[in-house]
Amino acid sequence: MKLKILRIMAITAGLIGTTLFNRFMDGGALFMSLILICLLTSIYFIVKSLLNIKTNIEISKNMLKHISDSGTLGLALGVMGAFLGLIAGFDALEASGEADPAILAGGLKVALLSPLFGLLTYTVSKLAILVLRIIQ
Repeated sequence: MKLKILRIMAITAGLIGTTLFNRFMDGGALFMSLILICLLTSIYFIVKSLLNIKTNIEISKNMLKHISDSGTLGLALGVMGAFLGLIAGFDALEASGEADPAILAGGLKVALLSPLFGLLTYTVSKLAILVLRIIQ
């Protein structure tokens, strides 16, 4: 029974991981990578703040600004990536002269992936700031 559950969990994790990776690549490797760096930077500062919350409260408070800045940068990069993707998509649409709704819908879906990831980064950083301020 445990082996079946472990197999189901492994298959589910594999499917989710593959789907997330595909969405990551669909959103544009450059901007999605930059937003991922912002997310990882936020997580680094969150951990550093948590580790210093008991020993050095001043460093912990200073990390809140870094967490906020990296989260906001992730959101800004996501919005900028969306606008650049939309501009490129509309340029291609203008060059072809035909507006196929399926192609347009697919392009809009892809253009919304980077701001969604940026919003996730921003939300993680703001929630962490809220929790850290409550703890402090």
